[in-house]
Amino acid sequence: MPTKRRSAPSFSLRGKVALITGANCGIGLAIARALAPEGCNLVITARDEPTLKKTGRELARLKVRVLVHACDVRDPVAVKGLLAAVERQFHRLDILINNAGIAHPSQNVDKLPFESWLEVIDTNLNALFLVTQAALPLMNRGSAIVNNLSIAAKRIFAGSSAYNASKHGALGFTNTLREELRSQRIRVIALVSGATDTEIWNTLWPQAPRGKMMSPETVCRDDHLQEALAAEVRFLRFLRFLPRPISIPLWSFRKDFYEHNPRDKSSHMRPKRDAAGLAGISNCTRCATKKLINKPET
Repeated sequence: MPTKRRSAPSFSLRGKVALITGANCGIGLAIARALAPEGCNLVITARDEPTLKKTGRELARLKVRVLVHACDVRDPVAVKGLLAAVERQFHRLDILINNAGIAHPSQNVDKLPFESWLEVIDTNLNALFLVTQAALPLMNRGSAIVNNLSIAAKRIFAGSSAYNASKHGALGFTNTLREELRSQRIRVIALVSGATDTEIWNTLWPQAPRGKMMSPETVCRDDHLQEALAAEVRFLRFLRFLPRPISIPLWSFRKDFYEHNPRDKSSHMRPKRDAAGLAGISNCTRCATKKLINKPET
């Protein structure tokens, strides 16, 4: 007799509070659109205030509370103002999604202007630190931090030195932060996705084969996003059966939690569970990256 598959424990995002940087377009907007129908209250921020307000009106129609706050996340004073607004409105923060990021045109190190280097490092790395540091006092046990890093955190692309450096640095920051917050049971998740069709390619590689890339909606499909956030419930239940103190190397969420079968086109979104029942949030990057590194067919 075939065995009945056991369903994953239910987990509700209703009433949670999520802050998303770079929420006016691309992956940030897609994440906001995925969380709102689940009843998750949102704080959305970006530098483009008119577009951000339009996004806020769209999300508010889904019957959740939406705080729209324009902010340059590279500015320490502006970031403090953003988190002060979050505290006034919601008094806490359950989910931080560090998504804001930029790229620079493809230029080798000997041609890359120092101003371009600084702008990318400030946005992709320094801002990650600033927002996270300001958000931590509002985050309690069971909260989650998701850092959108890109495959450039793991691989090297010639002509993208500042972008590669910022993403490699962001991965190092993410891994360090995970260890520091382990005892507080605040989970830190690295979102390491393959090539995704967003506006960043207008700067990074205007001729990129964007039709072959993943969509932002694929990266943060409702079931995968909720699966990662639900893992906190399973993990905390798992901890009850272990002696204290403990140190378990299962707290990280990495792309290698995903199975990859080149013959199975759907395998890049299939979660592979570890011993504690955890699953990653990142997408398998191999298929998308193969398509990216090859120049478009002529």
